[in-house]
Amino acid sequence: MALCHDGAAFVSAGLFPKTTEEKMEVDQRSIYVGNVDYGGTAEELESHFNSCGQINRVTILCDKFSGHPKGYAYIEFKEKSSVKAAVELDESVFRGRVVKVLPKRTNMPGISTTDRGGYRGRFRARGGLAQRGGYYGGQHPRVRGRTYRGRAKLLPWYFPY
Repeated sequence: MALCHDGAAFVSAGLFPKTTEEKMEVDQRSIYVGNVDYGGTAEELESHFNSCGQINRVTILCDKFSGHPKGYAYIEFKEKSSVKAAVELDESVFRGRVVKVLPKRTNMPGISTTDRGGYRGRFRARGGLAQRGGYYGGQHPRVRGRTYRGRAKLLPWYFPY
């Protein structure tokens, strides 16, 4: 069963683990598979990792707007020991592509890999319109003088350049 989801279907069906402990336990039995061929199905992935142990679930993540696969998947095993065996298949060839296999990391709330400092990234692009070619000619919009005022005092780690 190939699952393209944005999480909503799982929550309503009650399939998602509720507590952080349950999520961590499931994540310890799961692997991340990267560089998956876009035409690859859950059944094909299941047969590729079958030698590692019994598989509970294969999730191929898809773009929620287009519905096309993103090129990576998560595989949840029944036993934790299966993860070690599955990581041995790192850099193996699946449908003509070399796949990346890693143990699934547990998402920690509040810690994001996309958040590279700044104030949650909200104020970074405010004054950058002129550099991006949003305004042609020598005139700058009036907001130029007051874009960062006050923010720098609140955030000691903020650097505009």
